[in-house]
Amino acid sequence: MITDRYDPVNIFELLLPEKLGLEMDPVMARLDSLLDDEVLLARIKEDLAKRHPNSTTLGRRSTPVEVILRMLIVRRLYDLSYEQTERLVSDSLVLRQFCRVYLERVPDDTTLIRWTNLLGEETVRRVHEHVVVALAREHKATRGRKLRIDGTVVETNIAHPTDSGLLRDGVRVLGRLARKAKRYLADEARVVGELFRDRTRSAKRLARKIDEAARRRTKEAKEGSLAAYRRLVEVASASLGQAKKQREALNPVVGSAAAAAAVEALQEELGEVSELVERVIGQTWRRVFEGEQVPAQEKKLVSIFEPHTQIIRRGKSGKLTEFGRKVWLSEVEGGIISDYRILEGNPKDESQVVPSLEGHQRLFGRAPGLLAGDRATHSAANEEAARERGVKRTSLPKPGFKSSERKEKEREGWFRRAQRFRAGIEGRISVCKRRGALGRCREKGEEGYERWVGLGIVSTNLIEIARKLAAT
Repeated sequence: MITDRYDPVNIFELLLPEKLGLEMDPVMARLDSLLDDEVLLARIKEDLAKRHPNSTTLGRRSTPVEVILRMLIVRRLYDLSYEQTERLVSDSLVLRQFCRVYLERVPDDTTLIRWTNLLGEETVRRVHEHVVVALAREHKATRGRKLRIDGTVVETNIAHPTDSGLLRDGVRVLGRLARKAKRYLADEARVVGELFRDRTRSAKRLARKIDEAARRRTKEAKEGSLAAYRRLVEVASASLGQAKKQREALNPVVGSAAAAAAVEALQEELGEVSELVERVIGQTWRRVFEGEQVPAQEKKLVSIFEPHTQIIRRGKSGKLTEFGRKVWLSEVEGGIISDYRILEGNPKDESQVVPSLEGHQRLFGRAPGLLAGDRATHSAANEEAARERGVKRTSLPKPGFKSSERKEKEREGWFRRAQRFRAGIEGRISVCKRRGALGRCREKGEEGYERWVGLGIVSTNLIEIARKLAAT
């Protein structure tokens, strides 16, 4: 049964003598009071209650919602894994008090993972909006008068993609699923052993041969690489055909409701992975044997495990190509990230100005007095759209040739001050990446990616509000 919280205990007074004077630092104390919010608790509880139909009324008492929320915030603030979070909270009296665990057992990391996976992207976004609209404005951390915008890339946790690596991974996953299918097809396994052949070793050997040939760069090595690629494609195609037969053979399997559900899930996974491997074979054939450059706009697959990953080329020094998703951020004065959007592909920055203004108006009920962006966001249409929505001053520098009138405008004091204000969002992005809030995503799947970005921004905003309150 889902519970809201444990009975409150002050472990500082209960366990420690007063002369030690152990207590939370001012920022953590302010953050503790910010999280003591019934709306935040209710939003999280809505998703956790979906685990089972009677989760809110029946069964043994689960980890309280308050503890789960606070441990997730601690995890993102300190950029920890789930296992490290469990250990740190368990060993620290201050964090036990902050997470409201008190003297109870700290939830296991696997328990925390299961509860976290129930949080949907929409819930995380509603939590974020409550932090911005209610908490930040209530505590006067921001009034939404200024808006600065910029984009960044949050990378997914994948190895550098190569065609041979993707084929090897595809064969490995299909081999793993074949072992699962074999448990439900015992009779077929005895009759047709070839139906469950695992070609993982062959795929790894061929992929290693291709990698070694790529380092030599001789004519003989190139010919050997092509032959190995051809053989690797054949191995992947054989595994793919085998997976289709396994999926068909699983259809007549019957048994308990749990077994039927497991078989259905396995069939679905076989279908999804087979589709991905088929895409990899197709793009490998085009690139290696036909000499065609497969454009990123075709949603080129770069990972079997994170298929939503996209190729982003922004021309950044030292990192021309990034693998992840582009995230567009809107930040208001006070260092509060008011809005975030996970984009499809790599759209032009200028196309994000109007959606940013619309999001700001939805949250604050009015347009900002100042809008600031970099050169990539400039267009005459954007300046006109901002003016129509009531933005008094728009600071979007024009790239390329400028008329004398335009040069005069961009030399004005307010324009230059607005650009100095705009530069702050680049610092904010840098801090978020270094502290892990927008670092490489460690969650799995597209839903996990959206949850990773959202919770990172929520934790960043909360700690920023807490710092301002502690400084007053």
